[in-house]
Amino acid sequence: MHIPDGFLSTPAWVALDAAAIPAIGWITRRAQSEVEESRIPLLGVMGAFVFAAQMINFPVAPGTSNHLVGGALLAYALGPWAASLVMVAILAIQAFVFQDGGIMALGANTINMALAGVWAAWIPYKRFGASRAGIFVGASLSVMVSGCLALTELLISGVPLPAALVGMTTGVFCVSAIIEGAITVAVLQAIERINPGWVRRPSGDRSRVKGLLVSAAIILAVFGVLIASAAPDGLERLAERAGIAQQATTVYKTALADYEITGLNSPWLRKATAGIAGLAGIYVACLVLGAFIRRPSRVESPFPSAAIGERAT
Repeated sequence: MHIPDGFLSTPAWVALDAAAIPAIGWITRRAQSEVEESRIPLLGVMGAFVFAAQMINFPVAPGTSNHLVGGALLAYALGPWAASLVMVAILAIQAFVFQDGGIMALGANTINMALAGVWAAWIPYKRFGASRAGIFVGASLSVMVSGCLALTELLISGVPLPAALVGMTTGVFCVSAIIEGAITVAVLQAIERINPGWVRRPSGDRSRVKGLLVSAAIILAVFGVLIASAAPDGLERLAERAGIAQQATTVYKTALADYEITGLNSPWLRKATAGIAGLAGIYVACLVLGAFIRRPSRVESPFPSAAIGERAT
Protein backbone atom coordinates (compact mmCIF):
# COMPACT_ATOMS: atom_id res chain seq x y z
CA MET A 1 0.00 0.00 0.00
CA HIS A 2 3.03 2.30 0.47
CA ILE A 3 3.98 4.06 -2.75
CA PRO A 4 7.77 4.22 -3.17
CA ASP A 5 9.70 7.07 -4.75
CA GLY A 6 10.00 6.82 -8.52
CA PHE A 7 6.42 5.70 -9.23
CA LEU A 8 4.69 9.08 -9.21
CA SER A 9 5.38 11.88 -11.66
CA THR A 10 7.04 15.00 -10.26
CA PRO A 11 3.90 17.16 -10.59
CA ALA A 12 1.86 14.47 -8.81
CA TRP A 13 4.09 13.98 -5.78
CA VAL A 14 4.83 17.70 -5.45
CA ALA A 15 1.11 18.53 -5.48
CA LEU A 16 0.32 15.78 -2.96
CA ASP A 17 3.14 16.86 -0.67
CA ALA A 18 1.91 20.45 -0.87
CA ALA A 19 -1.62 19.32 0.03
CA ALA A 20 -0.47 17.08 2.86
CA ILE A 21 1.51 19.74 4.75
CA PRO A 22 -1.41 22.04 5.66
CA ALA A 23 -3.62 18.98 6.18
CA ILE A 24 -1.23 17.68 8.83
CA GLY A 25 -1.28 21.08 10.54
CA TRP A 26 -5.08 21.01 10.52
CA ILE A 27 -5.42 17.53 11.99
CA THR A 28 -2.82 18.41 14.62
CA ARG A 29 -5.03 21.26 15.84
CA ARG A 30 -8.19 19.18 15.69
CA ALA A 31 -6.56 16.26 17.51
CA GLN A 32 -6.40 18.39 20.63
CA SER A 33 -10.10 17.65 21.15
CA GLU A 34 -9.36 13.92 21.45
CA VAL A 35 -6.07 13.77 23.34
CA GLU A 36 -6.37 14.22 27.06
CA GLU A 37 -3.19 14.03 29.09
CA SER A 38 -4.28 10.70 30.53
CA ARG A 39 -4.61 9.23 27.02
CA ILE A 40 -1.14 10.15 25.75
CA PRO A 41 0.40 6.72 26.54
CA LEU A 42 -2.45 5.14 24.55
CA LEU A 43 -1.25 6.94 21.41
CA GLY A 44 2.15 5.32 21.78
CA VAL A 45 0.73 1.87 22.53
CA MET A 46 -1.69 1.92 19.59
CA GLY A 47 0.94 3.33 17.24
CA ALA A 48 3.41 0.60 18.21
CA PHE A 49 0.79 -2.13 17.83
CA VAL A 50 -0.26 -0.97 14.35
CA PHE A 51 3.38 -0.61 13.29
CA ALA A 52 4.08 -4.18 14.40
CA ALA A 53 0.96 -5.48 12.64
CA GLN A 54 2.02 -3.78 9.42
CA MET A 55 5.26 -5.77 9.48
CA ILE A 56 3.37 -9.06 9.06
CA ASN A 57 2.35 -9.81 5.48
CA PHE A 58 -0.30 -12.48 4.86
CA PRO A 59 -1.24 -14.16 1.55
CA VAL A 60 -4.23 -12.65 -0.26
CA ALA A 61 -3.77 -14.17 -3.73
CA PRO A 62 -1.28 -16.48 -5.49
CA GLY A 63 2.11 -14.75 -5.34
CA THR A 64 0.65 -11.70 -3.58
CA SER A 65 0.44 -10.68 0.06
CA ASN A 66 -0.75 -7.74 2.10
CA HIS A 67 -0.71 -6.50 5.67
CA LEU A 68 -2.99 -4.78 8.12
CA VAL A 69 -3.19 -1.04 7.44
CA GLY A 70 -4.62 -0.22 10.86
CA GLY A 71 -6.23 3.15 10.17
CA ALA A 72 -9.62 1.89 11.30
CA LEU A 73 -8.24 0.36 14.48
CA LEU A 74 -6.52 3.62 15.35
CA ALA A 75 -9.65 5.64 14.61
CA TYR A 76 -11.87 3.46 16.82
CA ALA A 77 -9.42 3.51 19.72
CA LEU A 78 -8.24 7.12 19.54
CA GLY A 79 -10.77 9.09 17.51
CA PRO A 80 -10.24 10.13 13.87
CA TRP A 81 -8.05 13.20 14.38
CA ALA A 82 -5.62 11.58 16.79
CA ALA A 83 -5.64 8.44 14.63
CA SER A 84 -4.62 10.44 11.57
CA LEU A 85 -1.78 12.04 13.52
CA VAL A 86 -0.50 8.69 14.80
CA MET A 87 -0.68 7.25 11.29
CA VAL A 88 1.36 10.20 9.99
CA ALA A 89 4.03 9.38 12.59
CA ILE A 90 4.05 5.73 11.53
CA LEU A 91 4.32 6.58 7.83
CA ALA A 92 7.10 9.11 8.44
CA ILE A 93 9.22 6.67 10.46
CA GLN A 94 8.60 3.92 7.91
CA ALA A 95 9.74 6.21 5.09
CA PHE A 96 12.74 7.89 6.73
CA VAL A 97 14.03 4.98 8.83
CA PHE A 98 12.86 1.76 7.16
CA GLN A 99 12.54 3.01 3.56
CA ASP A 100 9.05 1.55 3.34
CA GLY A 101 7.25 4.09 1.17
CA GLY A 102 8.99 6.98 -0.50
CA ILE A 103 10.14 10.20 1.12
CA MET A 104 8.99 12.29 -1.83
CA ALA A 105 5.82 10.17 -1.99
CA LEU A 106 5.15 10.67 1.73
CA GLY A 107 2.47 13.23 0.95
CA ALA A 108 0.62 10.73 -1.24
CA ASN A 109 0.86 7.98 1.38
CA THR A 110 -0.26 10.40 4.09
CA ILE A 111 -3.33 11.46 2.13
CA ASN A 112 -4.16 7.88 1.14
CA MET A 113 -3.80 6.17 4.52
CA ALA A 114 -3.57 8.77 7.30
CA LEU A 115 -6.33 11.05 6.02
CA ALA A 116 -8.69 9.40 3.53
CA GLY A 117 -8.17 5.91 4.95
CA VAL A 118 -8.85 6.92 8.54
CA TRP A 119 -11.93 8.97 7.68
CA ALA A 120 -13.31 6.27 5.38
CA ALA A 121 -13.18 4.01 8.43
CA TRP A 122 -14.68 6.58 10.80
CA ILE A 123 -17.78 7.58 8.81
CA PRO A 124 -19.50 4.13 8.83
CA TYR A 125 -18.47 3.67 12.46
CA LYS A 126 -20.05 6.99 13.37
CA ARG A 127 -23.17 6.15 11.36
CA PHE A 128 -23.75 2.62 12.70
CA GLY A 129 -22.18 3.06 16.13
CA ALA A 130 -19.78 0.55 17.61
CA SER A 131 -21.61 -2.35 15.98
CA ARG A 132 -19.81 -5.23 14.34
CA ALA A 133 -21.26 -4.14 11.00
CA GLY A 134 -20.04 -0.58 11.45
CA ILE A 135 -16.57 -1.72 12.46
CA PHE A 136 -16.28 -4.24 9.62
CA VAL A 137 -17.61 -1.92 6.91
CA GLY A 138 -15.48 0.98 8.09
CA ALA A 139 -12.25 -1.03 8.25
CA SER A 140 -12.92 -2.62 4.86
CA LEU A 141 -13.78 0.70 3.25
CA SER A 142 -10.60 2.21 4.67
CA VAL A 143 -8.45 -0.25 2.71
CA MET A 144 -10.45 0.12 -0.48
CA VAL A 145 -10.30 3.91 -0.41
CA SER A 146 -6.55 3.94 0.27
CA GLY A 147 -5.88 1.38 -2.44
CA CYS A 148 -8.05 3.07 -5.05
CA LEU A 149 -6.41 6.44 -4.35
CA ALA A 150 -2.98 4.87 -4.85
CA LEU A 151 -4.12 3.40 -8.19
CA THR A 152 -5.56 6.74 -9.26
CA GLU A 153 -2.32 8.53 -8.42
CA LEU A 154 -0.34 6.04 -10.50
CA LEU A 155 -2.70 6.52 -13.43
CA ILE A 156 -2.48 10.31 -13.13
CA SER A 157 1.31 9.95 -13.16
CA GLY A 158 1.11 8.21 -16.52
CA VAL A 159 1.93 4.69 -15.35
CA PRO A 160 0.65 2.29 -18.06
CA LEU A 161 -1.89 0.10 -16.28
CA PRO A 162 -4.04 -2.16 -18.49
CA ALA A 163 -7.66 -2.49 -17.43
CA ALA A 164 -7.17 -6.17 -16.65
CA LEU A 165 -4.29 -5.36 -14.30
CA VAL A 166 -6.28 -2.63 -12.57
CA GLY A 167 -9.17 -5.07 -12.13
CA MET A 168 -6.88 -7.75 -10.74
CA THR A 169 -5.28 -5.34 -8.29
CA THR A 170 -8.67 -4.05 -7.20
CA GLY A 171 -9.66 -7.64 -6.50
CA VAL A 172 -6.59 -8.05 -4.30
CA PHE A 173 -7.56 -4.88 -2.45
CA CYS A 174 -11.06 -6.31 -1.93
CA VAL A 175 -9.66 -9.47 -0.33
CA SER A 176 -7.33 -7.37 1.82
CA ALA A 177 -10.26 -5.15 2.82
CA ILE A 178 -12.32 -8.13 4.00
CA ILE A 179 -9.40 -9.44 6.03
CA GLU A 180 -8.79 -5.99 7.52
CA GLY A 181 -12.44 -5.77 8.55
CA ALA A 182 -12.39 -9.20 10.17
CA ILE A 183 -9.15 -8.54 12.06
CA THR A 184 -10.36 -5.16 13.30
CA VAL A 185 -13.61 -6.63 14.60
CA ALA A 186 -11.72 -9.47 16.31
CA VAL A 187 -9.21 -7.15 18.00
CA LEU A 188 -11.86 -4.76 19.31
CA GLN A 189 -14.06 -7.61 20.53
CA ALA A 190 -11.08 -9.08 22.38
CA ILE A 191 -10.40 -5.71 23.99
CA GLU A 192 -14.05 -5.35 25.01
CA ARG A 193 -14.04 -8.80 26.62
CA ILE A 194 -10.97 -7.92 28.66
CA ASN A 195 -12.12 -4.44 29.62
CA PRO A 196 -15.69 -3.50 28.58
CA GLY A 197 -16.01 0.08 27.45
CA TRP A 198 -12.24 0.57 27.25
CA VAL A 199 -12.28 2.04 23.75
CA ARG A 200 -14.81 4.75 24.55
CA ARG A 201 -14.04 5.56 28.18
CA PRO A 202 -11.93 8.76 28.35
CA SER A 203 -10.47 7.85 31.72
CA GLY A 204 -10.11 4.88 33.99
CA ASP A 205 -7.84 1.86 34.21
CA ARG A 206 -6.45 0.80 30.85
CA SER A 207 -3.35 -0.91 32.16
CA ARG A 208 -4.50 -4.44 31.34
CA VAL A 209 -5.35 -3.69 27.73
CA LYS A 210 -2.30 -1.51 27.18
CA GLY A 211 -0.12 -4.27 28.59
CA LEU A 212 -1.78 -6.79 26.29
CA LEU A 213 -1.30 -4.59 23.23
CA VAL A 214 2.35 -3.93 24.08
CA SER A 215 2.94 -7.66 24.53
CA ALA A 216 1.18 -8.43 21.26
CA ALA A 217 3.25 -5.78 19.45
CA ILE A 218 6.51 -7.24 20.75
CA ILE A 219 5.46 -10.78 19.81
CA LEU A 220 4.49 -9.67 16.31
CA ALA A 221 7.73 -7.75 15.83
CA VAL A 222 9.98 -10.51 17.19
CA PHE A 223 8.26 -13.74 16.16
CA GLY A 224 5.66 -12.70 13.59
CA VAL A 225 8.40 -12.16 11.01
CA LEU A 226 9.05 -15.91 11.11
CA ILE A 227 5.64 -16.66 9.59
CA ALA A 228 5.16 -13.53 7.49
CA SER A 229 4.67 -14.06 3.77
CA ALA A 230 7.66 -13.14 1.62
CA ALA A 231 5.45 -12.49 -1.42
CA PRO A 232 5.21 -8.87 -2.64
CA ASP A 233 2.21 -6.86 -1.50
CA GLY A 234 -0.54 -5.78 -3.86
CA LEU A 235 1.12 -2.56 -4.96
CA GLU A 236 4.52 -4.21 -5.42
CA ARG A 237 2.91 -6.98 -7.45
CA LEU A 238 1.17 -4.39 -9.58
CA ALA A 239 4.51 -2.67 -10.19
CA GLU A 240 6.10 -5.96 -11.25
CA ARG A 241 3.33 -6.75 -13.72
CA ALA A 242 3.27 -3.19 -15.06
CA GLY A 243 7.04 -3.28 -15.57
CA ILE A 244 7.79 -0.30 -13.34
CA ALA A 245 9.26 -2.08 -10.30
CA GLN A 246 12.78 -1.07 -11.37
CA GLN A 247 11.75 2.59 -11.22
CA ALA A 248 11.59 2.51 -7.40
CA THR A 249 14.30 4.77 -6.00
CA THR A 250 15.66 5.66 -2.56
CA VAL A 251 16.99 9.04 -1.49
CA TYR A 252 19.54 7.46 0.86
CA LYS A 253 20.32 4.09 2.45
CA THR A 254 19.55 3.52 6.12
CA ALA A 255 20.80 0.89 8.54
CA LEU A 256 17.23 -0.38 9.02
CA ALA A 257 16.13 -0.52 5.39
CA ASP A 258 13.55 -3.22 4.62
CA TYR A 259 13.06 -3.78 8.36
CA GLU A 260 16.48 -5.41 8.80
CA ILE A 261 19.33 -4.08 10.89
CA THR A 262 22.76 -4.43 9.34
CA GLY A 263 25.70 -6.14 11.02
CA LEU A 264 23.93 -9.26 12.33
CA ASN A 265 24.36 -12.74 10.88
CA SER A 266 20.92 -14.16 11.63
CA PRO A 267 18.15 -13.03 9.22
CA TRP A 268 15.58 -13.45 11.98
CA LEU A 269 17.66 -11.44 14.46
CA ARG A 270 18.12 -8.66 11.89
CA LYS A 271 14.36 -8.38 11.43
CA ALA A 272 13.46 -8.80 15.10
CA THR A 273 15.96 -6.18 16.23
CA ALA A 274 14.74 -3.74 13.60
CA GLY A 275 11.15 -4.42 14.67
CA ILE A 276 11.89 -3.68 18.32
CA ALA A 277 13.72 -0.50 17.33
CA GLY A 278 10.69 0.51 15.27
CA LEU A 279 8.31 -0.11 18.16
CA ALA A 280 10.41 2.05 20.45
CA GLY A 281 10.68 4.81 17.85
CA ILE A 282 6.95 4.88 17.16
CA TYR A 283 6.09 4.83 20.86
CA VAL A 284 8.38 7.76 21.65
CA ALA A 285 7.25 9.73 18.60
CA CYS A 286 3.61 9.33 19.59
CA LEU A 287 4.32 10.36 23.17
CA VAL A 288 6.03 13.52 21.92
CA LEU A 289 3.10 14.28 19.62
CA GLY A 290 0.65 13.64 22.44
CA ALA A 291 2.55 15.94 24.80
CA PHE A 292 2.54 18.64 22.12
CA ILE A 293 -1.23 18.59 21.57
CA ARG A 294 -2.48 17.44 24.97
CA ARG A 295 -5.33 19.15 26.78
CA PRO A 296 -6.62 18.90 30.38
CA SER A 297 -8.70 15.81 31.13
CA ARG A 298 -12.46 16.11 30.93
CA VAL A 299 -15.41 13.76 31.06
CA GLU A 300 -16.78 13.94 27.52
CA SER A 301 -15.77 11.31 24.97
CA PRO A 302 -15.76 11.71 21.15
CA PHE A 303 -16.77 8.09 20.61
CA PRO A 304 -20.17 6.46 19.96
CA SER A 305 -21.75 5.30 23.18
CA ALA A 306 -22.97 1.89 22.10
CA ALA A 307 -21.05 -1.22 23.09
CA ILE A 308 -19.43 -3.28 20.37
CA GLY A 309 -22.07 -5.46 18.81
CA GLU A 310 -24.86 -2.93 19.51
CA ARG A 311 -26.06 -0.12 17.27
CA ALA A 312 -26.03 3.34 18.77
CA THR A 313 -29.42 4.95 19.13
